[in-house]
Amino acid sequence: MQEEIDRFLSYIQAVRNASLHTVRAYASDLEQFAAFVKLEEPDINLAQIDSRILRRYLARLQKQGAQKSSIARKMASLRAFFKYLVKKGLLNLDPMLGITSPRQDKKLPKFLRGEQIDALLTAPDAADPLGLRDAAILEVLYATGTRVSELAGMNLNHIDMLSAEIKVLGKGSKERIVLLGRAAKEALAIYLSNGRAKLISQKKPQEDAVFLNKNGGRLTDRSIRRLLNKYFATVSEEINISPHVLRHSFATHMLERGADLRSIQELLGHSSISTTQIYTHVSRERLKEVYENAHPRALREE
Repeated sequence: MQEEIDRFLSYIQAVRNASLHTVRAYASDLEQFAAFVKLEEPDINLAQIDSRILRRYLARLQKQGAQKSSIARKMASLRAFFKYLVKKGLLNLDPMLGITSPRQDKKLPKFLRGEQIDALLTAPDAADPLGLRDAAILEVLYATGTRVSELAGMNLNHIDMLSAEIKVLGKGSKERIVLLGRAAKEALAIYLSNGRAKLISQKKPQEDAVFLNKNGGRLTDRSIRRLLNKYFATVSEEINISPHVLRHSFATHMLERGADLRSIQELLGHSSISTTQIYTHVSRERLKEVYENAHPRALREE
C-alpha cells in the first residue's frame, strides 16, 4: 500500500498542484490508515480492502475520541485515494462507496467588531520599518480577505497600485484578483517606500517578496501568524484567536453592509458558494433593514 500512497502523493502534487501542506496532511492520514490495516489485517492486499475494514477504522477513530472535523478530513483523504486507485484500474470498486463521515457541528466563524478592528489597525508602531510592515499586513489582510499563506506568497509584481489590485495565488495554485481599499493602499504604499527599503538585505537585494523579515528575507506564514497573535492580544482577551479572524471579519462586515454572497465568494476564492454561506450570520435587524429597503411592498406606513 505504501508504494501506491507515495504515487498518489506525487500525483496530487504534480497534477493537481496541491500545496506542500495539503500533501503532508494526505500523507499523515493515509499512513495512519495503512498502519491500522497492517495491524488488523497483516495478510490483506490493497485490492481486498473493503467497506467492512473502512467501517472498523472509522469506529476506531471515534472510540479514540478523534474530533469530528479530524475524522471528516481523514475520510476525505481516503475517498480521494481510493478514487485515484479506481481511476488507475488498480481497484474495480471503490470501497468508500456508502461510507459517510460523521455530521459535523457547524461553528460560526469568529470575527472582530468594528471598534476592535479600529484598535487592531492602529496598534503597530509606525516609527520603525517593522511597524510599517505590520500596519500594511493588517490593513491588507482586512481589506482583501486573503489567507495568511497567500499574503506570505505575495511578490512585488503581483501588486498594481494604479488599479489598487493584487494578484493572489490561492489553494490549488488558483489565481484571483483582490482589491485594495484606500486605507490599505496607503499603508502598503508607505511600507513599500519607507519600510521595505530599510529591511531589504544586501545579501538578498533581488528579493521579490512584498513582506520581509528583519533580515531582509521573505516573511513566512508562521512568522505572520505569530505577529498577528501579538496584535490580537492587544484588542481581545480571548485566547487562541485564529489568524483567519481577519478573513472572517472581512467577509462578515462586507455582508453586513450589503455585499452579495457571490461577490464575497469571488473575493475569498471559495470554489463553492456553500462555503461562503457560513457568513450569513447577520443580525436580524440588518435583515429587516435590507428587506424593507428592497421589497416594493415592504414599506411601512408612517
